[in-house]
Amino acid sequence: MSTFGRLFRVTTYGESHCASVGAIVDGCPPGLTLTPQDIQIQLDRRRPGQSNLTTPVCAHPPSSIFVLIDKTQRNEKDRVLLQSGLEHDVTLGTPIALMVKNEDQRPHDYSETDMYPRPSHADYTYLEKYGIKASSGGGRSSARETISRVAAGAIAEKYLKTAYGVEIVAFVSSVGKITIPSTDIHAPSSSNDDDDDDVQDALSENFRKLLATVTREQVDKETTRCPHPETAERMTKRIIRAKESSDSIGGIVTCVIRNVPSGLGEPCFDKFEATLAHAMLSIPATKAFEIGSGFKGTQVPGSKHNDLFVLRDNGKLGTSTNWSGGVQGGITNGEDVYFRVGFKSPATISQAQATAQYDGQPGSLAARGRHDPCVVPRAVPIVEAMAALVLMDQLLIQNSRSTAAALLPPITTLPPTMVMPSSAKNGKTV
Repeated sequence: MSTFGRLFRVTTYGESHCASVGAIVDGCPPGLTLTPQDIQIQLDRRRPGQSNLTTPVCAHPPSSIFVLIDKTQRNEKDRVLLQSGLEHDVTLGTPIALMVKNEDQRPHDYSETDMYPRPSHADYTYLEKYGIKASSGGGRSSARETISRVAAGAIAEKYLKTAYGVEIVAFVSSVGKITIPSTDIHAPSSSNDDDDDDVQDALSENFRKLLATVTREQVDKETTRCPHPETAERMTKRIIRAKESSDSIGGIVTCVIRNVPSGLGEPCFDKFEATLAHAMLSIPATKAFEIGSGFKGTQVPGSKHNDLFVLRDNGKLGTSTNWSGGVQGGITNGEDVYFRVGFKSPATISQAQATAQYDGQPGSLAARGRHDPCVVPRAVPIVEAMAALVLMDQLLIQNSRSTAAALLPPITTLPPTMVMPSSAKNGKTV
């Protein structure tokens, strides 16, 4: 459906070439100082046309194929308009309506979809599901829809930062086969010995240091949004190579959430990592999700993978390693939450592809329109936004439980091991 969340509910609307896209955000606490600029910062990071890493022009397409190419990238200002839910830049607790106009619409760029379902696009599946589809762009499956997510996520992030000091930073960790050095936790072990348990740590020290220190300012210094300059340069060359060959390439976005309160996440079906995976895999072009040590953790024996508990300076328990990625039993443990999202190579390319028309007749299609050869750099603020929406919703759910429990008299009939001592509880309601 088009609604995400239970207490912090976000309902989005709009297609890629309609008059506008937007969202209704319900459940934002009252009293939060919020300006359009708080939202615009993230929308500007998401908007198209930020660099020269854009779709190439097919200069001399063969006359035998159906092809239409545009020489310019989509030029949208993506200015957010707040319609309700605030007065004098303060939230009222009522639904916040936000809208972004689609100003640079070119539905004629997509007339080929009248004949062809574009390979790996949603043209065919939407038609199969609804019996009707948008005539241009990707309709609701277009990445244009993510504007609403980013805007709503910026509201959630403003509250999380103000109330809990939460920091959410995503960055590009790989493009194609190019990966930040010493952070490739996806590579399988080189050992062929089934009895060899002498494996490296699930996460390298460099990777852990990066997760603990990386900032958005560092990320945005590079057009690829990779905070490692040498790797960023190689990524740029790889994307340009895809662009010049009228092709595309995918990659991975890594995200870390710092200062996450413990106790977030619901048993069984709404575990924190389950809702996080739900959110991330709902982003267009995503094909993979890992949290903590991920698949690499399957190669590490439990004796080396277990997160041993230690006493922190604040008097609370912490873990010495955090291979779990800040989540145990589906509930946050107070450590940083980190995860990775895999994005496929964009389906829209200008190369001629042998495919079939809707009636099954064979043909050849070279897509047109304005598309990035690699979506990963622009996906960074989308990943951050969805992470903020998950955290915000789970926090409000836990706060409602904690507030209700606080109204009851102290528990005195249970063994001490079953009840958290008041000295160990958080000073602030989670």
